[in-house]
Amino acid sequence: MQAVNGSDFKKMVEGGVAALDLNRATIDELNVFPVPDGDTGTNMSLTINSALRGLNESNGTKLSELALDFSKGALRGARGNSGVITSQIMKGFAVALSEKEEMTAKDFAESLKQGTEIAYGAVTKPKEGTILTVVRVMAETAISITKKKTLEIEDFLQQILDSGEEILAQTPEMLPVLKKAGVVDAGGKGLLTIFYGFLSALKGEKIELKQEPQKVKPAVENVSEDFYDNDYENITFAYCTEYFITNIKSKTTLSDIDTLRDLLMQIGDCVLVIGDLDLIKVHVHTNSPDKALKYALNLGELDSLKIENMLQQHRQIVAKREAEMPKEKKECGIVSICAGKGLADIFRDLGCDFVVEGGQTMNPSVYDILNAINKVYAKQVYVLPNNGNIILAAQQAKELADVNVCVIPSKTVPEGIAAMVSFDHTLDVNSNEKNMNNAVSTVITAEVTHAVRNTRMNGFAVKEGDIIGISDKKIVAVGQSVEDTVVDTVVASKNDDIEMVTLYYGEEVKEEDAGKLVERLEELFPDMEFAVYFGGQPHYYYMISLE
Repeated sequence: MQAVNGSDFKKMVEGGVAALDLNRATIDELNVFPVPDGDTGTNMSLTINSALRGLNESNGTKLSELALDFSKGALRGARGNSGVITSQIMKGFAVALSEKEEMTAKDFAESLKQGTEIAYGAVTKPKEGTILTVVRVMAETAISITKKKTLEIEDFLQQILDSGEEILAQTPEMLPVLKKAGVVDAGGKGLLTIFYGFLSALKGEKIELKQEPQKVKPAVENVSEDFYDNDYENITFAYCTEYFITNIKSKTTLSDIDTLRDLLMQIGDCVLVIGDLDLIKVHVHTNSPDKALKYALNLGELDSLKIENMLQQHRQIVAKREAEMPKEKKECGIVSICAGKGLADIFRDLGCDFVVEGGQTMNPSVYDILNAINKVYAKQVYVLPNNGNIILAAQQAKELADVNVCVIPSKTVPEGIAAMVSFDHTLDVNSNEKNMNNAVSTVITAEVTHAVRNTRMNGFAVKEGDIIGISDKKIVAVGQSVEDTVVDTVVASKNDDIEMVTLYYGEEVKEEDAGKLVERLEELFPDMEFAVYFGGQPHYYYMISLE
């Protein structure tokens, strides 16, 4: 194949999505820390799935139009640093293909070059040994090989994949933290998995699991209702039609399922047809739901039928929002991101206007954060990411917002709480930003969780199931008891200036046990003050703030 057209491009993206979905859990397990919230594969999977939705919902027919909607979809669903960087890499296709009807190997190389430059520009302090290094080397290889001769797309992809695999294997030598954990960079692995899917789809090969994961955690896309909001005012197809096809007719073949998908795409958009000869799930937006049902009846019986008028839904949503919307914007507001009912309640009690659910394991997308900013309905909005893996997404949301946004780069929930305490609505933006950043810098955060795999790190031999204490991105304690590990973690984290220690206990900890632990700490450290609050956070038994 000398060039890729719009149809080929969509097939290629579908392959990338399938490959990443299949190998997501394996990539999650490449997390440096052996904790139960490795989420690089999940974030990248949700990001590329959103890019595919953008492609499926596109009204364009030219490759340039499809590439643009693909890029917009990736940004809309970008989650975590890995997802945001992936979305910026994918933006390279929109830039390089802006006037193209086909994509040659040389155009593909230019897309990678543009994506690399955009991705590096999106990161304040680019770090080598990460996904950035992998895409840079792939782009350099792509430009080099296309200068020499004209290549078939399949041969071109194989060569840049080979160069990517080679540099990925070297990432542990670039980042000591990877070498200590005995893993390659997860983001780089995820990117190569996407490109493996691109190549397999174009060659018509079966997409396979590259390596059997030790454990699989469900990828549940827990996003806000607004994430799926359609542009109802410019809607083309009004009826959201969903159903299952059961009791498939004996004469039905797999090609008939493909034919159904093609027919539905002729009468609507947002088409989803998945399943096999046992059960098929169908989703389509159309103005002819009767035809959508008639086509399906040729294959089998219909079950769980649902047809919704999206225009009417839109009228109800608009009426509700107009009723709830304040007449005038307030001067300032705050958006905070955290996981756990108790933590969310604490932020609200401190004056936070909107709490986005997310953090460890499930990072909110750029558009989740943007929706929260808009809902605050203020002239100036402060955003507290409270997770190092969300800061980049918050900064991207800031660029898309129509109001002034100040992102306070809080990397942990205790840092975000300290920033909230220091906030003063009577001060100007510069003063508040300075005070909140100063408050963040005074907090030491420690966390206690359980190990999900065996590893050696920071002088500790960790076994799966061990209770581990983490502080300053290092394992500082390992034990069999949560309480003993908390004590050891406090000892390892505190210094002579620490006066106050606050514990936020998670959803797996009983209030009574948390209270007894604080009593023990007060006896051991009589010169320090202790407080304990329900956080309700998943995975982490305790978050500990030392100030």
